[in-house]
Order: sequence, then structure tokens, then C-alpha cells
Amino acid sequence: MVPSHPAAIGQTSLATPSAVRGRALITGLRGFTGRYLAQELSADGYEVFGTAHGSEELASNVFAVDLCDRLHLQQVIAEVRPDVVFHLAAIANVAHGDVEAIYRTNLIGTRNLLQALAAGDHAPRAVLLASSANIYGNATVEPIDEQVPACPENDYAVSKSAMEQMARLWHSALPLTIVRPFNYTGVGQSESFLLPKIVAHFRRRAEFIELGNLDVVRDFSDVRTVVGVYRKLVQTAAPGQTFNVCSGRGYSLQEVIDMLQRIVGHAIEVRVNPAFVRANEVKRLVGSNAKLLGTIGELSSIGLEQTLTWMCQE
Repeated sequence: MVPSHPAAIGQTSLATPSAVRGRALITGLRGFTGRYLAQELSADGYEVFGTAHGSEELASNVFAVDLCDRLHLQQVIAEVRPDVVFHLAAIANVAHGDVEAIYRTNLIGTRNLLQALAAGDHAPRAVLLASSANIYGNATVEPIDEQVPACPENDYAVSKSAMEQMARLWHSALPLTIVRPFNYTGVGQSESFLLPKIVAHFRRRAEFIELGNLDVVRDFSDVRTVVGVYRKLVQTAAPGQTFNVCSGRGYSLQEVIDMLQRIVGHAIEVRVNPAFVRANEVKRLVGSNAKLLGTIGELSSIGLEQTLTWMCQE
């Protein structure tokens, strides 16, 4: 189990070079998921390295590199010589305003990484690529399993679907596993995401909150469950497979708000702000985790109300 809230990257306690599991490289190590995954892997005996996009001071195990800088990325791969790779770095906000950056980072950046890994003289034994359940769009079946065709409804989803197709070019050269995480959350996630925004309003006991589409249903998991899944998949899954990462249970926004009212003991007025309403909003996104469970066994039992309680207490 990872700590309740990971330390800053520069203060993270990482495994020593004698780690029994080998070297792990996490792209996007400073991101929300990357911080928890670093803790998860370190606790399991990996020596953890990472990439980050930015120029501020970094820990010695973290490399400042833009995935679109192909030559620099190749140098980092040659220096780290990772045994397992977790590719998390991406523009993950559906509402991100720079469409070109979405495609450049999520598609070209991923291709550069795969090319560098395939060209290196140290072959990784597992490479996990984080896609997204957003590629399914407004699917007409529920729950959604991995056989449901992609039908993306926004540029972020298109970029992830294209990334999956591009990665097929490297299946013969690299041991790839693709994950399609549904929504997940936890302490430290940006308030630009829906649940942290709602939690923040409850924590400060706001009188009202402005939201967009209220008729949405999402499958929420805890970030601690998700990073545990990623670790287990690189250790157990045969290469070349794709997995949904989800709870298999959908929650409406009203159910989330009702939970928070019980947890905090505070009622809040919900107002619809037309500026937050997306015309192409995916209405329901609930996944099947049957294939995942059949591969790694049972997931950690962290329910949504338990996750929200944790977020409210931090």
C-alpha cells in the first residue's frame, strides 16, 4: 500500500541500486499518477527513475526532458537502461486549449519513446502505455469491455486512440501492454478535474458550486488501486494485450455530491454554468474489469466513499 500522500519528488525515498526488481522508468514522474506509482514501485523493490517536463530543480533520479526532443530522450534511455517502463506522460485534460500540443505530446512523444526503447542496447522486459477509456466515447453498450470499438468524442480521446494504433508498429520489437484507465482520483489531483474540484468546495463549506453537465455517470477508482494494477500488470500480463482499468461501477454526479454531504455534514447548492457545459460530453462511461481481474486477481477494495473521505481529510 502506498502512503496516504506521496512526498515531493526530491524527498521521495527510492530503492537502492541493489533493488531486486530492477530499474523502472516512469515518464511523467512528477504528475499526479507518477508520484503514487514511484512510491508503489519503490516499496516493491524497484530502483525508480523518471522524466519530467520542465526546468526547475529535480532529484537526481529525474530527468528534465521533452518527449518531443527525440535525441535527448534517446540519451536518457541509454543512461537509465530501464528494465520496465511506465509511460504516463501526456496532456490528460480533455478541455486543454492547445490542440496541437495534445497530438504532439500524446502521439509523437509516445512514438519517440518507443523508438528510443527499441533502438537501445538494453531491452526492457515490459513497457506499459497509458491510454484512456475516453477512446470509447458514447458507447452503446454497458459495461464497456476491451472489444468495444473506439469512438472518440474529443481531441484528447482521438490522440489516445491514435497512440494505440501507432504503438502496434512496435509490438514485434517491444513487450507492450496498453491500459485504458477509466476515471480515478485521490489526494493531490488537480482541481481542474471534477472530483477534486467538488471535494475542495465541500472542504471549505462553500454555499454553492458551479458545474457543467450534470447528467454524466463515471466509473471512479482510487489512484492507489490504479498504480497497484500497473505494477501487477508488468509482472503478470503477457505482452501485446490491452486492459481496462476500472471498478465496474458507475456513479452519477448526484451520488458523488450525496456522499460528500454525508462525509462532511454540509449541504451545497449545485448551479449549472453554461460555460462548463460541453456539447460533446460523454454521458456514461462504465467499464468491465473482467479481463483485468482474470489476469492479476482481485483489486484492492477501496470504494469511492472511502476515497472521498481520504480526500476530505487531507
